[in-house]
Amino acid sequence: MADKPLLHFEISERKVLLRIFDVLFVLIALLLLNNFTDFDYFRITKGFWYWTFLLVTYLEVFAHIFELYDLQKASKFDIVLKNVVLTSSITVLFFILTPIISPSLPDNRFQILYFFLTISITLLCWRAAYIYLIASPRFNKKVIVVGDSFDIQMIAEAFKKADPNYEIVGFVNTDGRIETSNDELIQFNVKELREAVQNYHIKEIVVASGYKTGLMLPLYNELSFLLNKGFPIRDYMQVYEEITARIPVQNVDHDFYRYFPFSRSNQNKFYLYGLRLLDIVISLIGILFGIVLIPIILIGNIMGNRGPLFYIQERIGKNGEPFKIMKFRTMVKDAEAQGPRYAAKNDYRTTPFGKFMRRARIDEIPQFLNLLKGEMSLIGPRPERPVFVQELSHSIPFYNIRHVIKPGLTGWAQVKGDYSGEESGALEKLQYDLFYIKHRSLFLDINIILKTLSTVLSMRGQ
Repeated sequence: MADKPLLHFEISERKVLLRIFDVLFVLIALLLLNNFTDFDYFRITKGFWYWTFLLVTYLEVFAHIFELYDLQKASKFDIVLKNVVLTSSITVLFFILTPIISPSLPDNRFQILYFFLTISITLLCWRAAYIYLIASPRFNKKVIVVGDSFDIQMIAEAFKKADPNYEIVGFVNTDGRIETSNDELIQFNVKELREAVQNYHIKEIVVASGYKTGLMLPLYNELSFLLNKGFPIRDYMQVYEEITARIPVQNVDHDFYRYFPFSRSNQNKFYLYGLRLLDIVISLIGILFGIVLIPIILIGNIMGNRGPLFYIQERIGKNGEPFKIMKFRTMVKDAEAQGPRYAAKNDYRTTPFGKFMRRARIDEIPQFLNLLKGEMSLIGPRPERPVFVQELSHSIPFYNIRHVIKPGLTGWAQVKGDYSGEESGALEKLQYDLFYIKHRSLFLDINIILKTLSTVLSMRGQ
């Protein structure tokens, strides 16, 4: 028997829902605490409206930094528990330490504890309800993929990884060449499509047919019938990009400009001048911060690295122009005695102190000099070495397109993708880089900065 159809919230809808109800439930809880107890540190009134504004701002910013709006992590209570505690702690800390516009510290210091516990417990209760009610498999969006010669296993895994509530029930094989080892994916016949949509409560059909081969007539007729009935039918490229925040370059024809036009921000002078000004300010702050840390880094290098402090390497920049970057050395001397090779997660060549610097992103500090010189920007694709650029350009479609903008100290691929070397990891990073080039904007830049802060604060650098 098929499951009963249930309401499904799209990715953007769930993120908005989380943001709204995080704030709403916290404010209601604090209002109740104020009205029914002697708690008076924080009050929601017209006369002190700026207290509420300040709290909401901190809560939204730190919830974003500590990934409470990452849908994959928001569906797992153990991760939510850790992130809620971090968010509540930093929010309360910043709130009580903000001068002038936050309330004076109460005589009874326990009120600070009540303030923290109210925010934490409220968020945990609401997020537990979200996991049980909305992130539950009962609310999955059920989908059928149709087309020819696509990798159904890859599509299903990529979509599930990006959105746990997006469920591919099965596929329609139009050319007999699709194979899968996943027994949970059902293979439908073209003639069964209407019946499958009804019986399995399908909410969407994704068309992954080649643009040049097109659809065969029987399938075209079936899809036209469903479309005329108001059933949503969408293009695979569009859905993949929307759900994974990547561009599937391996499925794009050579006339790529039809599928991922560049963002207007790449030519917007106000945006570029503003970004350059930000690069200069951030680079100066970063250089000063590095000068402060130099004594600690020197001691750590003498004890843990035992060799040169800096490591200079050639990288490829904007328009394919080479430049030199400098980093604090994190690997053993002669790490590439047998030739260039990709860095890897838990790389055995990394020294103990080097591993710490990578996790804290301290090894990147000297690159603020490249920002100041204009060879790099704060945000963009990470610059790669010439030898790897040459290899990857021959094996991965459109790899050189990532060089149309300046390389960055951080980027969309760094905050979204997994750390992996070799060609498969480079392909995933390229997909993210091209997504950034296509959708480059102030909002996306802010998003990357916040996610980078989350990575640095949680020591997830590698």
